[in-house]
Amino acid sequence: MKMTTTFAKVTLGFVAGAMTVGGIATAAVTLTSTSTVVCSDNRTGALYQSKNGACASTRTALNITSGQGSIKTIVAKVSPAVVTVEVTTPSGGDTGSGSIIQTTSTYSYILTNNHVIDAAMNGGGTVSVELNNGDSLDATIVGRDVNYDLAVIKVDKGNLPTIAIGDSTAIAIGDPVIAFGSPLGLAGTVTTGIVSSLNRPVTTQQTGGVNSYVDAIQTDAAINPGNSGGPLTDASGNIVGVNSAIASTATGSSGQAGNIGLGFAIPINEAKRVYTEIITNPNHQAARPFLGVAFDNNYTGKGAKVLSLVAGEAAEKAGIPVGAVITTIDGVRIPDAETAIVRIRSHAPGESVKILATLADGSTKSFTVVLGSTYN
Repeated sequence: MKMTTTFAKVTLGFVAGAMTVGGIATAAVTLTSTSTVVCSDNRTGALYQSKNGACASTRTALNITSGQGSIKTIVAKVSPAVVTVEVTTPSGGDTGSGSIIQTTSTYSYILTNNHVIDAAMNGGGTVSVELNNGDSLDATIVGRDVNYDLAVIKVDKGNLPTIAIGDSTAIAIGDPVIAFGSPLGLAGTVTTGIVSSLNRPVTTQQTGGVNSYVDAIQTDAAINPGNSGGPLTDASGNIVGVNSAIASTATGSSGQAGNIGLGFAIPINEAKRVYTEIITNPNHQAARPFLGVAFDNNYTGKGAKVLSLVAGEAAEKAGIPVGAVITTIDGVRIPDAETAIVRIRSHAPGESVKILATLADGSTKSFTVVLGSTYN
């Protein structure tokens, strides 16, 4: 499936795959070896860097080596919390990946992409997961958010290992990252790379023509069809992103593109709000921040031109007029309407954003907007 982006003339494809060939593939990594003391949380197993070589009483000191030794340590920590997601429908099936994010004594929640489980929602199919130890479990769909390309599924098995949740706002371009998942059905695959860009506006089209807008983490870690929904972790093994899409120079609609060093992940801070609301809300839906404008799709200049306002919503309350051209949001340059949507959706309902706009008379004005909320 071909998608569009706002940043380059490339094709974006989902990284769900339907091919299952088995086996384990782990990328070889050679790094300069340096000894580092890290602290392992006694309850969660999460790793934290020691600032002075000592650890708190609730954590255990570990001396690891940066290089393949540390990669192996992180893989051993993360892999038990990564699953393969299998979708079976009357017309075929699909394969993706997921992360165990919460567990109780009787059941566990798994985070994946909406497009991984979409066929089961629309085609009368079933969902199952394969754990890292090879066990296969039936799964049910708790809820999903098409706008963010996220979904939560549930298995009736408790006390499973969960992935450590990181902070996607703390990563920087050049930071090392690790991608886990089941590309092309190869369960247990691990690849490494770096964060190659941040706040990359990426738009992918979901079933039914609904667009998903992602303020993405870009990485050169090898991501291929089947990696969808799997975790992108930092160098401590904490999930910082949900692998979702890849760029390709391929043309035509047949076949699936492979990795060319441009992969995109949904930031975990954004995903955490969505999956928490899916799990906790009675309707199993997540609210979306609402600016309350329609943008002019025929506008070809730089920025996002306001075509109309929704009465009583955030933009009108803040005084943004029809015809205004939004040029920055919270200091981030806005070249087009899609980038404006991505930046707004990277926030939570109720948050304040600073919007700079060029008015019809050529003047510029700053607006403080408190974002509204919608489920539509």
